[in-house]
Amino acid sequence: MDDVIIIGGSFAGLAGALQLGRARRKVTVLDTGLPRNRFAGHSHGLLGHDHKPPLDILAEARRQLARYPTVKLVDARADSISGTIDNFSVLTGDDESLGGRRLILSYGVADQMPDVPGFTESWGTSIVPCPYCDGFEVADQHWGLVWSGPSSHNYVRLYHDWTETLTVFADSHDISPDIRADLARRNIPVVDGQIAEIAHHRGHITTVNLDSGLNAAVDILFAHPRNKPSASLHESLGLATVNTPLGTALKVDERRETSMPGIYAAGDLANPAMASVTTAISQGATAGISAQQSMLV
Repeated sequence: MDDVIIIGGSFAGLAGALQLGRARRKVTVLDTGLPRNRFAGHSHGLLGHDHKPPLDILAEARRQLARYPTVKLVDARADSISGTIDNFSVLTGDDESLGGRRLILSYGVADQMPDVPGFTESWGTSIVPCPYCDGFEVADQHWGLVWSGPSSHNYVRLYHDWTETLTVFADSHDISPDIRADLARRNIPVVDGQIAEIAHHRGHITTVNLDSGLNAAVDILFAHPRNKPSASLHESLGLATVNTPLGTALKVDERRETSMPGIYAAGDLANPAMASVTTAISQGATAGISAQQSMLV
């Protein structure tokens, strides 16, 4: 039996495995090889790995974990979970049954792309969600923001550190008169109407085309589509969740433990609004350390 089974081997999961491996705990990491940021050409803001392709960082992390004899990386999907603390059972897509005393869920979320031609093709290249991840590279350029609700007003203020040129696309959302007045005071134009198409060249935006026939040119478009967990294992377990502006997240305490004793969660699955590699690694390390300490006798 493993000490810990980690479901999801991206940044959060591998960070947890590293801490557990260094504590000489027996760990199996199950992963399907589909990290959320696989569409991005580079990962930014990660100390020591700034401006490296995210898949390269993950490949190097997997190579480094090979030096820990108690860590096993398995390319497989987890189909079901049963049991309780100290006696969990995970059935994989290969019909293999694994036993573990603790579980870390780090299978992330999947972004739900709108049905707009060109959006998916540009996602991760010129349509991005996070200024901390991509803002420096496009500073002082013309940014666009797809309005998604009241929280978008905070982004307007946040983007000021990177650019003075911002256009808001209402995309059929109702923007209150007081917010419109604030945007006008900041010299931020609002383009009404629904986005009908993202015109692009190999993922690089040329114009945002509206159903009214208007075409607006921007250099980069920030958008925050809703997301959902990449698997439904937490639902079968009945784990408590919280609703966020972007989707459902697992409810965890400061130790990253979920509502079921012995099950921890880290990364976007427990914090989908903060799509940050640095945050995912921190949460994964915390989950790994917490799981290890919970098994001390």
